[in-house]
Amino acid sequence: QVQLVESGGGLVQAGGSLRLSCAASGRTFSSYAMGWFRQAPGKEREFVAAISWSGGSTYYADSVKGRFTISRDNAKNTLYLQMNSLKPEDTAVYYCAARRAYSNTYYYHGGQYDYWGQGTQVTVSS
Repeated sequence: QVQLVESGGGLVQAGGSLRLSCAASGRTFSSYAMGWFRQAPGKEREFVAAISWSGGSTYYADSVKGRFTISRDNAKNTLYLQMNSLKPEDTAVYYCAARRAYSNTYYYHGGQYDYWGQGTQVTVSS
């Protein structure tokens, strides 16, 4: 089992940057594919970015491609999301998610993930 705790959210002006972190418990973090999702008020949860267990494969939603970067440090059991050039429409609660993986791939459907963090709020002002 994996427990996930996000941090790094906050209030930032449009055009600014934030880096989210997701700390994972357990000794098998490197066996998990990871993802970031977000949910804005009144909207459904949406996929943001995903990464394979090695970090060698990544995938992004079109809305964040070129602005966000997902990465992981398996030695520190931590997942990251570097967010640059933030826009007001990026405002949402951001969640990290984990799925035990048996191949070095990524997943971009929320239903494919088994474990979720509690979320961290990101607010981008115009």
